[in-house]
Amino acid sequence: MRPATATAAAVTTILGAGAAAVAAGRYASDAALKVPSGRPLPADRRVTVHATAAGQVTLTRSFAALRPGTYGLVGPGVHAVVGPVTEQAPHAPDTVVRRLERVSHGTLKAGTKVRLTPELYSGDPGTALGLDHKEVEIPGELGILPAWFVPGARDTWVITVHGLGTTREHPMNLMGFLHGQRLPVLDLAYRGDAGAPRSADGLGHLGASEWRDLDAAIRYALRYGAESVVLHGWSTGASMALHAAVNSPLRDRISGLVLDSPVMDWQVTLRALAAARHVPSALLPLAVRAAQGRTGLSTAPLLDTVLPSALHAPTLIFHGPDDSLAPWQPSRELAARRPDLVSLHPVPQAPHAAMWNADPARYEETLRRFLTPLM
Repeated sequence: MRPATATAAAVTTILGAGAAAVAAGRYASDAALKVPSGRPLPADRRVTVHATAAGQVTLTRSFAALRPGTYGLVGPGVHAVVGPVTEQAPHAPDTVVRRLERVSHGTLKAGTKVRLTPELYSGDPGTALGLDHKEVEIPGELGILPAWFVPGARDTWVITVHGLGTTREHPMNLMGFLHGQRLPVLDLAYRGDAGAPRSADGLGHLGASEWRDLDAAIRYALRYGAESVVLHGWSTGASMALHAAVNSPLRDRISGLVLDSPVMDWQVTLRALAAARHVPSALLPLAVRAAQGRTGLSTAPLLDTVLPSALHAPTLIFHGPDDSLAPWQPSRELAARRPDLVSLHPVPQAPHAAMWNADPARYEETLRRFLTPLM
């Protein structure tokens, strides 16, 4: 082969390999960044309903079906709520019996494929909880953001922000409790959610750009009567709260942060999401590089930024060792570096963003004690 021909062939091969790598990286990053709001997380495996009886349901035995606590149960045309495992109930070795709290809609019947979800309610605060509320519109940088507002007597508002795998229905788990504390609640839908504008690139940024929608919600709350706000976020919603606490021009009006399963190292979470959605391990480094190039995300985890030193608001973190999408080590480190401000409440045997579900009473009592001096 002539030298010129050989060189051309080599260049073509390199370009072809480069194009393939780019395509592979985009494919792999799509598995984590192009996730519609409310799409189940990879850990939310389907199980089969084997039988139902008065106050109980029998499910395929699995790690998910054995989780302690209270969860939603969703399947085609059905939503139910299940409580703890009932070990004393008769069952086959490959099944588990849980207490059936209620069937919100549809019918649970043998053979139905369902998933456990941290969302206990569907609908809105009125239909699901019987709470007076308003659907409000918040002006955001990309357009109008819908939100539910549940009024309360206090002038400290709680702004709730859901995260990966859920919708703004998720914070309704705590709305009854917060309403009982007479705290107004603003439950936000942000870019990419149903009814909210999409980001220009159509991708999720794991809280790094979405926080500006939370900033818009803070402005709205202060405009309509709040003297201060507490930000309560789950998953990437907790990351949004951290970004707002450091970067918002209104950060001095943030009186507290409540973080459930915060995503503080987006690269770790992106790898976990992509791997759980069956992206080959060889493509995971490409997924990270592609995600950074497409979104402009910083390579530095939040703990390696100004966050630890710039944080000024009292912070309560709910997190645990069984979170496979946002490992809790960064939460432990933040609490260790800022013991003057940050309290970590460990929750064992709880999957990502389901710390309340594992033990609702303990979660709410811990939260009550944290919120009392901030009201």
